[in-house]
Amino acid sequence: MNVLDWSCNNLLAVALNKAVYLWSDTIKPARFLHDLCEESASSLSWSPQGTHLAIGTSQGKLFLYDVEKEYPLRCFKGHNSRIGTLSWNSVVLSSGSRDQIILQHDFRSPSNYFSKLSGHKQEICGLKWSFDGEQLASGGNDNKIFLWSSRSSSPVEKFSSHTAAVKAIAWSPHQRGLLASGGGTADKTIKFWDTFTLKELASYNTYSQVCNIMFSKTTNELVSTHGFSQHEITVWSYPNMQKIGTMLGHTKRVLYLAMSADGQNIVTGAGEGDETLRFWNVFPGNCENFGDFNFLMENEEFR
Repeated sequence: MNVLDWSCNNLLAVALNKAVYLWSDTIKPARFLHDLCEESASSLSWSPQGTHLAIGTSQGKLFLYDVEKEYPLRCFKGHNSRIGTLSWNSVVLSSGSRDQIILQHDFRSPSNYFSKLSGHKQEICGLKWSFDGEQLASGGNDNKIFLWSSRSSSPVEKFSSHTAAVKAIAWSPHQRGLLASGGGTADKTIKFWDTFTLKELASYNTYSQVCNIMFSKTTNELVSTHGFSQHEITVWSYPNMQKIGTMLGHTKRVLYLAMSADGQNIVTGAGEGDETLRFWNVFPGNCENFGDFNFLMENEEFR
């Protein structure tokens, strides 16, 4: 699941079971947004403008919220199992589910969805549109990565060299067609792909389950979060994949990762037994836009 996201307006959305909360440096304590009643939230994703929040549920519903008005605009249906991952492409919202399909939604349309993408044989746990909006990458519990075009409902390519589930998916903001992916406990590798030539560029063993990957917005670096066995956060240089730094503190798998709008800071969340959010200043630049998020490090509401 992916229950943590940071908006371009510096609002952090966190799903805790059946409730969704918002935090920022100006919202103390946290603001309650919505109670899903009989369902739990399994994914969150802010719209590119930061005005709407998409919430996927354990029962396959997809809610779209106007955050300023604190009002649910739509409830999209179509999935029959939990929605574990979401990704925006302008006004199009893609949802990946345990039912093995990806649905494409347009909130301007009265239809629940306008396109269905089928290919994975198990749950879809990673989903990310490229920055130019032309390509969609999906990772599954079937150890596969599918590459989709914005102009077709048929897959462009299937990559099969991972040997465990692929939850970690990231596009480079600096180089078109550069995709990174991370494999689970039986794989432990970060792989790079050229999605124009459809070739694997490189593979690196991280010696730990890869839960998330994000490229820096400002430098040619990336950050990854890990599960068994180190529960660490690692910053890498690209393309040589030298370790720049390792951050420890979480005691369980670092399942969730989001980045601030200015690209300098990240927030990480770990699973049951840890249940903390931790904020890190990772990438170069001034911290003027970071606000007073340091207060959250000691705020018991994050536990």
